[in-house]
Amino acid sequence: MELLTPNLGYFVWALVAFIVVFLILKKFAWKPILKSLNDREQNIANAIASAEKVKAEMAQMQSENEALLAKAREERAQLLKEARETKEKIINEAKEQAKAEAAKIIADAQQAINAQKMAALTDVKNEVGKLVIEVSEKVLRKELSEQNKQEEHINGLVESIKLN
Repeated sequence: MELLTPNLGYFVWALVAFIVVFLILKKFAWKPILKSLNDREQNIANAIASAEKVKAEMAQMQSENEALLAKAREERAQLLKEARETKEKIINEAKEQAKAEAAKIIADAQQAINAQKMAALTDVKNEVGKLVIEVSEKVLRKELSEQNKQEEHINGLVESIKLN
């Protein structure tokens, strides 16, 4: 049982050794250990604060990015709308221009047809006039003594002209 109950001398020397080690540690080691622990605690607190700040900035940046994305979508929609309007305007202008050109071509063609018609009528009138002159010339050149023969000759000429 002696092993379980220490001797008073050992106990005192152990207590003195403990106090000496404790005082030496307190004087030389305790302050640097506490200082390093405080520094570490401060660094961890700063890191947490920095992380919170970065997290807040990220949230702000995300909201700004979403706003920019919404604005970009709105601008894209506006550009597409303007492009559609421009396309329809160009198509309508091209249709109107094509209609105007078609109307002009038709008018020009009608003028050309009328000019050719008038030229053909003029040619026909000139030919009729020439024929009348030729018939009159033939009648005048032929000397007929009787009135009946003259009339028969004129009627024959008129019928030959009608057949042509």
